[in-house]
Amino acid sequence: MDIHEYQAKEILSDFGISIPRGGVAYSPEQAVYRANEMGGEQWLVKAQIHSGARGKAGGIIFCNSNEEIWTAADSLLGKRMVTHQTGSQGKLIHRLYVEEAFEIANEYYIGFVLDRQQEQIVVVASAQGGMEIEEISASDPDSVIRTTVEPAVGMQPFQAREIAFRLKISKPLVSQMVNILLGCYQAIINLDATMVEINPLAVIQGGGLVALDAKMSFDDNALFRRPNISELRDKSQEDLREMRAADRGLSYVGLDGNIGCIINGAGLAMATMDIIKQAGGEPANFLDIGGGASPERVAKAFNLILSDENVEAIVVNIFAGINRCDWVAEGIVQAVSNIDLKIPLVVRLAGTNVELGKRILKDSGYPIIMADTLEEAAEMAVTSWQKQTKH
Repeated sequence: MDIHEYQAKEILSDFGISIPRGGVAYSPEQAVYRANEMGGEQWLVKAQIHSGARGKAGGIIFCNSNEEIWTAADSLLGKRMVTHQTGSQGKLIHRLYVEEAFEIANEYYIGFVLDRQQEQIVVVASAQGGMEIEEISASDPDSVIRTTVEPAVGMQPFQAREIAFRLKISKPLVSQMVNILLGCYQAIINLDATMVEINPLAVIQGGGLVALDAKMSFDDNALFRRPNISELRDKSQEDLREMRAADRGLSYVGLDGNIGCIINGAGLAMATMDIIKQAGGEPANFLDIGGGASPERVAKAFNLILSDENVEAIVVNIFAGINRCDWVAEGIVQAVSNIDLKIPLVVRLAGTNVELGKRILKDSGYPIIMADTLEEAAEMAVTSWQKQTKH
């Protein structure tokens, strides 16, 4: 789960990290009020969406007066902002963050991320802040500092000092940088976060390190024990299909194609999508119904797939181990019986109770296309879709 910049900053401030003064606004009038409330002469009006590269997309506007703040807020609110991270559909701006502006002497990049392969937290840092880490890695890979943290002992002060020295932080700021690094580590560990990023972490005129932008992501599976974090969820920033799936206990990733996929197991899902593309089709989603799929769960998956208007064919590919093919078949029949199915449905079943599952589908009388192999299922789905498109 992602959260907004201002939410991440509020969390990090609780861990001793300095942030600029600012306030959330939902209207131009409120944006002006926020600026007057904090005082000063220069402010930033920042679009709050779950995406980076907002500045490049015009989502961060520097203002010198109340009139400029009002105009900036009016131009951003209600706008659908497109960045390279949002895709072509963009994300709608519902709220703004009005923040005091600083003169910046230097900028740094600091990131903490959970490396699932190493099963450790990896600290990534660079003296070239203000850029995305991918850009920094491409343009100057030697400038990127990487440090792993041993889970048994946690991040140690000597590791933080070493990072500060390698960043060539001025001596008076080393202690503050150490505290920031240790604070970020505590935040990611104590709150079940999977990523903490401060970019840029700026040295402001007059001295001191301030987090001018921040991002945090959290482990969805741990939200049940973090109700204070769960409350920060903004569903307006999520893919509607993925949100509906998560609310129903399903693993779903929306894609841009037109062939819906209902599969059990992430590896099988990846293989299915690859073979659909090889057959000339484009998958519309990644939907994993999991290991113990009941008929009701399968029916929910069907309804979710069909709620996507772009889906013009469906492939069900189940290899039943913990699952049972007859349960899956019952779920398919239950779903199809409640809808007017007008698109091709291809089903490939294998594993536990496969013959019973096939018999249930055959006896249902519904126009279900049966396949024996994954390759057959993909080809049949693409062929059936192409035929229907021509008609």
